[in-house]
Amino acid sequence: MTPAAGQEKKRYFAGVMTGTSLDGIDVAILEMGREVTLGHIKPTLRVAHFFSRPIDRSLVDALMSLQSPSENELHRAALIANSFSDSIARTVLEALTRCGIPRRAIDAIGVHGQTVRHQPQLGYSIQLNSPARITEITGITVVSDFRSRDIAAGGQGAPLVPAFHQAVFESANEHRAVVNIGGIANVSWLTPQTLGYDTGPGNLLLDYWVRRHHGLDYDDDGQWAATGRVQKSLLDAMLSDSFFSAEPPKSTGRDLFSEIWLNAFLSQAAFATMQAHDIQATLLHLTARSIALEIQRLERSAVVGPKRRCDRLLVCGGGAKNSRLLEAIQHQLETLLERKIPVESTEVLGWDPQVIEAAAFAWLASRTLDGLTGNMPSVTGAIGERILGTITPA
Repeated sequence: MTPAAGQEKKRYFAGVMTGTSLDGIDVAILEMGREVTLGHIKPTLRVAHFFSRPIDRSLVDALMSLQSPSENELHRAALIANSFSDSIARTVLEALTRCGIPRRAIDAIGVHGQTVRHQPQLGYSIQLNSPARITEITGITVVSDFRSRDIAAGGQGAPLVPAFHQAVFESANEHRAVVNIGGIANVSWLTPQTLGYDTGPGNLLLDYWVRRHHGLDYDDDGQWAATGRVQKSLLDAMLSDSFFSAEPPKSTGRDLFSEIWLNAFLSQAAFATMQAHDIQATLLHLTARSIALEIQRLERSAVVGPKRRCDRLLVCGGGAKNSRLLEAIQHQLETLLERKIPVESTEVLGWDPQVIEAAAFAWLASRTLDGLTGNMPSVTGAIGERILGTITPA
């Protein structure tokens, strides 16, 4: 029987993301349905609610302590995973209370977990999480461990959001790229073949440096960076890291771009006397330049077709709220490509830039429950499409 026009079946999924920056537990409630017009079924999705709760400082410190090997690490990781998962569960329940959606209406929660090791070249990536605890507390099915299957199939296991970017932002009228700037930055090149990979540090080095010198969680709108001058010698030295010249697919994290990485440069005699605000300005341009270089690479790549140019760069994640960072990206693109490209927050298309990653994992959870693939081999390098995630049923 042909569905009646306008008929829509709604389902709800929650997505949870904390990200490399560890600035909060983000929960997006995604409403998914379908619209029927002249017998054609079109899937629909919208964010029904978004809620973010700052992570307790002691928990942030505990999670950060696991970023490098330490004594009694496995025991501490298990205890921290429990506390972290309890916080996730409470935040999901608070989000549902605030939006008035009963927990029984949620098909599943997609939980990425907190990455503490990312070594796809060695066959693993560890996201701290205890999905069984989240299910016990919320009474809702949890989908987790999204990266492992892709890595087992020879992929990087990340980034996973380009497929969602394609579903939401692809346009027949213009060619768009999407850059997510969290702790790490990643790019999604949407047509004619969707590509995506990590470009390098996003906010994590900026956040570390402003916290070290001013005790702040982040440099609000890049105001401190704006007081400094870019140190070209330091910028060039940092960009000489082999990650930036490596061919995609590629992914990274705190395993590489940490305070240890930064301090290794700053301990060199050539950079040791640089002023702190000049280093902040240079770190901002490191993020901007590394993003712009990858857009240049994608435009030149034969894979995406001859003369395929980016018409618009959309920015999401916390970095989208840093106007000075967006200005720096635009300047770097103009310098490299010799033309002006609009660099805009996804807010111009009605998507809060902070919502997108959490919404992506709600969407990925829906695909897992429906038996649909979630990875993109053109992005991760896996040998084929795979159904992602492990299901912990309620």
